[in-house]
Amino acid sequence: MKIQKICVLGGTGFVGRHLVARLANQGYQVKVLTRHPQRHRPIGVLPGAEVVGADVHDSTVLLEHFSGCDAVINLVATLHEHARQSFRAVHVDLPGKIVEVCQTAGIKRLLHMSALRADAAKGPSQYLFTKGEGEQVVMQAQGLNATCFKPSIIFAPDDHFYNQFGDMLKLFPVLPLACPNAKFAPVYVGDVARAFEVALENDATIGKSYELCGPRVYTFREVVEDTARMLGLKRRVLGLPDSLARLQAKLFGLLPVKVFTTDNYLSLQVDSVCTTNGLEELGITPHSVESLMPMHFASQTQRRRYDALRQIASRD
Repeated sequence: MKIQKICVLGGTGFVGRHLVARLANQGYQVKVLTRHPQRHRPIGVLPGAEVVGADVHDSTVLLEHFSGCDAVINLVATLHEHARQSFRAVHVDLPGKIVEVCQTAGIKRLLHMSALRADAAKGPSQYLFTKGEGEQVVMQAQGLNATCFKPSIIFAPDDHFYNQFGDMLKLFPVLPLACPNAKFAPVYVGDVARAFEVALENDATIGKSYELCGPRVYTFREVVEDTARMLGLKRRVLGLPDSLARLQAKLFGLLPVKVFTTDNYLSLQVDSVCTTNGLEELGITPHSVESLMPMHFASQTQRRRYDALRQIASRD
């Protein structure tokens, strides 16, 4: 059956916005479920895109909105749990509800976002452990044609990862960094979105999981040092020993706004690097950080210079 109408959960997040835009521009009808549709009205301007207010954790609501769709995409995830949003509720219980509702509604095609190194048996953190459990729920479901994606860190000019460190580097001449030797293979969000699109169009992807990585592996220290370099800043990155990294995670985890927690620390104990890059299997040439991010950070540097000149001019 040709897929025409897709329901997307998590379509208002970083990856979701890019994916929904790509699918809409390719002619798909896309229904995006969110608790706060009024905050995401620009998505509804896309041709064929619809933003609908819905509690995605309510199976009755899911059944109402899945009806009439040909496929479902689940992108919902959280890096930090809190009282109203536990890892288990988001990464395990929700995929279970999605599977059950797809089976009830007669929807066969399901695409699911997991994470690189997600492991239901040996995941070192609750994030990776529950991500692995959710992946099992999806891939072992009866009567579903499922495909799973497991990306490393995802980057883009509008990402959180590089921009968060960019903001910190602008403020601090020395940046203490936990787990400086942890490894990543940052993958471009556009390549991730393309992988989902290819899977929708290719039945050979059914029943498979794809690890998604960029073309180069970096240590955590290299990521931060490269970000400083792209911003034109001279900064010192101070790699913390393991004992201090654990302490930093514990203390930061007490803050109202979560930046780095003990669970994040535990996730960094395994390298986020592909065994086999699924992008290449899908016929996608991965974009590098160096091909996209320097221009983004250079524009920020230029704006800072203009702002400084304006301040000088206003004083004269």
